[in-house]
Amino acid sequence: MTVKISHTAEVQQFFEEAAGFGNDAGSPRLKRIVQRLLQDTARLIEDLEISEDEFWHAVDYLNRLGGRGEAGLLVAGLGIEHFLDLLQDAKDQQAGLVGGTPRTIEGPLYVAGAPIAEGEVRMDDGSEEGVATLMYLEGQVLDPQGRPLPGATVDLWHANTRGTYSFFDQSQSEYNLRRRIITDAQGRYRARSIVPSGYGCDPQGPTQECLDLLGRHGQRPAHVHFFISAPGHRHLTTQINLAGDKYLWDDFAYATRDGLVGEVVFVEGEAGRHAELKFDFQLQRAQGGEDEQRSGRPRALQEA
Repeated sequence: MTVKISHTAEVQQFFEEAAGFGNDAGSPRLKRIVQRLLQDTARLIEDLEISEDEFWHAVDYLNRLGGRGEAGLLVAGLGIEHFLDLLQDAKDQQAGLVGGTPRTIEGPLYVAGAPIAEGEVRMDDGSEEGVATLMYLEGQVLDPQGRPLPGATVDLWHANTRGTYSFFDQSQSEYNLRRRIITDAQGRYRARSIVPSGYGCDPQGPTQECLDLLGRHGQRPAHVHFFISAPGHRHLTTQINLAGDKYLWDDFAYATRDGLVGEVVFVEGEAGRHAELKFDFQLQRAQGGEDEQRSGRPRALQEA
């Protein structure tokens, strides 16, 4: 018979002390969170009869996960980041905030400070010419009534043909395949880029180690990330996942959603083969100033 003591008054009092409830310093909010974390961890250990070996292997795993900087990757792979979107969707529906382009996960690979351009821009540095397929990406940013939004900011980033991202892949030039575009008078944005590749978790990394034990792959379809913002409108974090990709509806990060699939058209021309992708974004009206800002999530930062 398993001995359970986590519910006893003595242990509960011990967890309150460990969480700092016996002093007036610190953060009351964090104290409450840590208390709950301690309580739930204790119940998990008891209910699933976690052995000491399992517990300390888990501690070692967290050390290795942090050492590799893969915590953001794991929370996406375990569906927690997608759950945050589902939770916000439910809150929006309850508040009557519906319509517009769906949100989806940001992922861990955004870098602040990408170069800004008016209307249109070239995103790639030319290093994959002859290997990559040229892609023309364009669309409009619209308000809730479907009217164009001039002066909106389209902040976009994606991987190269190897599935790696500049800044995190030091072989790429600074801000390669990362740009910010200010929409023109018709709310349009245009980008010349390359068709990105999907990517997989490092086979030797801790995220894939966890997924292997769950019997899951760690692959993502080809996709393009976006932050869309405009004065008076809710900030939108989303991404376009490219139609036809093997992992389109089997994304380990659960980012593919209805309304976020981009149809890529390949065109044979005199200058060779290129791809065209058109995608419009519709924003919701902001309910307050905070709605216009992206989350305060810590992100990589480069100077523009």
